[in-house]
Amino acid sequence: MSRSDFVAKRQPRSGAAHVHVGGLVAALALLIGFFAWRSPTFLTPTTFLTVANQLPEAALVAVGMTFVILIGGIDLSVGSILGLASAVLGIALLRWQLPLPLAALLGISAGLIAGFLNGLVTVRPRLPSFIVTLGMLEAARGATYLLTESRTQYLGGPVEKLTEGGMLGLTPPFWWAISVVVLAQGVLSRTVFGRNLYAIGGSEQTAYLSGVPVARLKIMVFAIAGGLAGLGGLFNAARLSSADPNAGMGMELSAIAAVVIGGTSLTGGRGSVLGTFLGVLVLATLGNGLAQLGVQEPLKRLLTGGVIILAVVLDRLRYSRGAEI
Repeated sequence: MSRSDFVAKRQPRSGAAHVHVGGLVAALALLIGFFAWRSPTFLTPTTFLTVANQLPEAALVAVGMTFVILIGGIDLSVGSILGLASAVLGIALLRWQLPLPLAALLGISAGLIAGFLNGLVTVRPRLPSFIVTLGMLEAARGATYLLTESRTQYLGGPVEKLTEGGMLGLTPPFWWAISVVVLAQGVLSRTVFGRNLYAIGGSEQTAYLSGVPVARLKIMVFAIAGGLAGLGGLFNAARLSSADPNAGMGMELSAIAAVVIGGTSLTGGRGSVLGTFLGVLVLATLGNGLAQLGVQEPLKRLLTGGVIILAVVLDRLRYSRGAEI
């Protein structure tokens, strides 16, 4: 089988993808309708703006996670990398007195380098990405604590400029995140790079034998995930006006949840960024709605976990039914 034939064969069927996206939109509409019925303050501009302006970090990390899971990997370090990028930004602004553009570049670069190391160690010694990124999770968080001396660094004015302006009451980070989602979806569906990622997730060995540069692309994917987490760290610091050493704690689990709800297979080879973004919206709507209903945190986590498990079961049933056809 030639490379072009194999890559074409690994493309997800658009009909199934459209059905899943339609199901997510319907589920999101049902959630909004339910919470609007139960809480008179839910369906208001304030709620919409609150949810929208909290989305950028989650969306960026989830997009990077989509790429990683699509090739059959996993990245447990993205939350810690987000915190590390935020810490580097804070150090660059407060201690080194660097201008914001250069400090932001250093923060994003820290994420990019951490992601590159994840990919390099995963590919060269051929170690499971689960183990490699678990190690990076601890290493990046430890570096974050060292840089910040385990204290929140209040940044104030410089980073607050990133949240000024925007359109329709939505901050620039929101529009940046939307742009990344659109670009990433286009890369997956319209470029050779994207088609190769589907091929690697479908069968890494067959992709390699078909001429796909598997090792190089896997390193690039982990670097992209790290870079997007770094950008998320910048937006997190801008939203909070501070570099919190605990920033991004547990975000890797939320990202994986959004990716799974969005229909990306944990075994690789199937999925979309659009589905992931809808998964982020579902989780954000669920969390905000439950909070407005006064649901306590333990029950919120229980319900959210149930939604994730249900999404995995439904996706498995959908995939099994499609394989039988």
